[in-house]
Amino acid sequence: MSKPSNCITVAEARQLQNNWVATRAVDIERAQGSPDAREFLFSVAELQQFLDYINAGSGMGAQPGVRIYFAAYDNATNDKATVFLAPTNGITPGSPNNYNLEPLNQGISGFPPKNY
Repeated sequence: MSKPSNCITVAEARQLQNNWVATRAVDIERAQGSPDAREFLFSVAELQQFLDYINAGSGMGAQPGVRIYFAAYDNATNDKATVFLAPTNGITPGSPNNYNLEPLNQGISGFPPKNY
């Protein structure tokens, strides 16, 4: 199998993450009073299961996508930031979410935050 064309180098990934930390993490930490999670781990198996679920639930001929949302748990828990992956009915920026399928959550959040 060949590498996807939209992969970036490790150096580019580090720079992108460093940019996020320098321009956003500081403000989030100030607002929250402590560092927040900023990286999340899903196993390849659970991602594949989710992709299979989307493909099966999207119908023949569909080109589904996955939109990743930043999110946060409420203050009643000790958890802070999270992400969830939402199925879409297409692969363009304006593609609507597919609300007939449920989003994926419950990744493992890295806390304290782990730099790339």
